[in-house]
Amino acid sequence: MANAPKPNTAKKQGSSSGSNLFASLAIIICFIIGFLVWKFIMGNPSHFEGGDPELGQPLPGNYFGMVYKAGLVVPVLLGLLLMVVIFSFERYFFLNKATGKGNVDAFVTRIQGFLATGNIDAAIAECDKQQGSVANVIKSGLIKYKDSSADTRVNTEQATIAIQKEIEEATALEMPMLEKNMTIIATLVSIGTLTGLLGTVTGMIKAFAALATGGAPDQAALANGISEALINTATGIFTSTIAIVMYNVFTSKIDKLTYSIDEAGFSIVQTYASTHN
Repeated sequence: MANAPKPNTAKKQGSSSGSNLFASLAIIICFIIGFLVWKFIMGNPSHFEGGDPELGQPLPGNYFGMVYKAGLVVPVLLGLLLMVVIFSFERYFFLNKATGKGNVDAFVTRIQGFLATGNIDAAIAECDKQQGSVANVIKSGLIKYKDSSADTRVNTEQATIAIQKEIEEATALEMPMLEKNMTIIATLVSIGTLTGLLGTVTGMIKAFAALATGGAPDQAALANGISEALINTATGIFTSTIAIVMYNVFTSKIDKLTYSIDEAGFSIVQTYASTHN
């Protein structure tokens, strides 16, 4: 019996390794960029009275100077925000590529139409035209369907199980790539909030330290402490909000692709079972 070609496992592993390297480098680079932006752009002397970022107060209405004064938690939050943006773009482009060249629902409908007429070759050609993860899985099932139909030595039940197993194996190879880096985005939802909370705590500590001084409170230190707390809180909430929105968008898209694979796979198995009884 002719065997359906298996998905290129080595290629998948190479792609996974490349994706892991991309994720590691992206995290490091984002933190470096966050620090550089905080130090040299927001901490530019032109944003401060007397041109001194360390001792001078931010110029009135200068938000860059105010954010710089929010402390060392800011570059961490900027790095986290950059990570949300980078990984969101990466997932957006990858999932669009995984969808293929046309509408997935219309593609699945065309495949079901070809199955109904018994035109397996046309269905395989449609998969080649569509491309993407859904088409790859369906093509594996269709090739197994074609091979099983040509082999008279296997009964219908055995062939049906073999087709279903082929689709499941192809799906198992595609799913990790679809879900790649989703864990990072999900983690950023919590880390963004917690890091912002850390900045809030450090800011409030400075504010209370200013109040605890003997005599009149140090108004500049008090203002800086409160400003640090509020800026870090806002940045952390903003980072987590973007992360959770993008995570839900991508999860919904992955669920839709998975449903399309299941729908087409069920049609392939059912069509074979009904036409070979």
